[in-house]
Amino acid sequence: MIFVGIDVAKDKHDCFIMNSESEVLFNAFTVSNNKTGFEELYQKIKSCSVNLSNIKVGLEATGHYSYNILGYLIDKGLPTFVINPLHTNLYRKSLSLRKTKTDKVDARTIAMMLMSDVDLKSYSDILYHNEELKSLTRYRFDKIQKRAQLKQSVSRLVNILFPELEKLVPSIHITSVYKLLSEYPGASYVASAHLTKLTNLLKQASKGRYDKEKAIIIRDAAKNSIGSVMSAKSIELKHTINLIQELSLQIDEVETEIKSIMDSIDSPILTIPGISYRMGAVIIAEIGDFNKFDSPDKILAYAGLSPSTYQSGQLLSSHSKMEKRGSRYLRYALFNAAKFVCHWDSTFKAYLNKKRAEGKHYNVAISHSAKKLVRVIFHLVKFKETYKS
Repeated sequence: MIFVGIDVAKDKHDCFIMNSESEVLFNAFTVSNNKTGFEELYQKIKSCSVNLSNIKVGLEATGHYSYNILGYLIDKGLPTFVINPLHTNLYRKSLSLRKTKTDKVDARTIAMMLMSDVDLKSYSDILYHNEELKSLTRYRFDKIQKRAQLKQSVSRLVNILFPELEKLVPSIHITSVYKLLSEYPGASYVASAHLTKLTNLLKQASKGRYDKEKAIIIRDAAKNSIGSVMSAKSIELKHTINLIQELSLQIDEVETEIKSIMDSIDSPILTIPGISYRMGAVIIAEIGDFNKFDSPDKILAYAGLSPSTYQSGQLLSSHSKMEKRGSRYLRYALFNAAKFVCHWDSTFKAYLNKKRAEGKHYNVAISHSAKKLVRVIFHLVKFKETYKS
């Protein structure tokens, strides 16, 4: 067997190649982070063994810096292993008490980890190409959070400029209200608006739901409003609404792309009532290759849904809390997907009611449902079956 250790950096990668007899084939060398450097590395690896199945390549998980070289190695058909830097650090310390850490030492350490046959799973082609879906779902998640923050700002500004408006409409955050506030950002602007123009604006923005009578009610409320007249806040309101609308367009574009990928994947988890494209995409993206998990419990641990354990002497905690480690995106998706599944599926609804009858808090009961959901998802994907209630 040939073992290749790569320490990834921004501009260059340090590499080390050895065989299973601990013979150094290529002492620590550096390649550039470009196509020429990648090809140089590949030629040296190929010169060690014609049979690629006899080669193991390892590199640390270093975020986006490792993405390009990882893709190159996988496309070349090389069995590649992505190692947690924490594991590398612990392994290096186990080899020597001296505090020695350099890029070249790390490359050798990674190669030795591969040779020691520690419990590592190769990074599959499924995982690599799954990164696109993961990038999209995480990008969407961040955009949704930013939009939620901006909506809070709109609520705050409306409460300053036109507080009475909130009681006159179903929600501040609907298209017709945003259109009104973009044109008239404050009670003073609405109060002085021409009634015909105001009526036409509301009627068009609401698709006919608001008529002249509604326009009169809103204008009269504006005339008697206690809202402040602050041009700076009015400008801020208009700009904030523009940002929300721009974010919404971006989110729609991302969701269209996510749906396209999900259609091509055709995952059986979408057959579970209550799991939408959006939640299903996050679950698939964060779990990635299901083959890297031996059991549903491993997925629960990865999501941070496993109960923590505390024991000291004779004391063993009987009120263990959720670990909340691992992927927060997966934890969020599973927890919220469980809520919808419990609403739409009779089996899960009965399970939730059973846990509630046992005296468990709603959120605790949902967490139990989420664990059941993981077991169902694991089975469906492993055996390629559709969900049956």
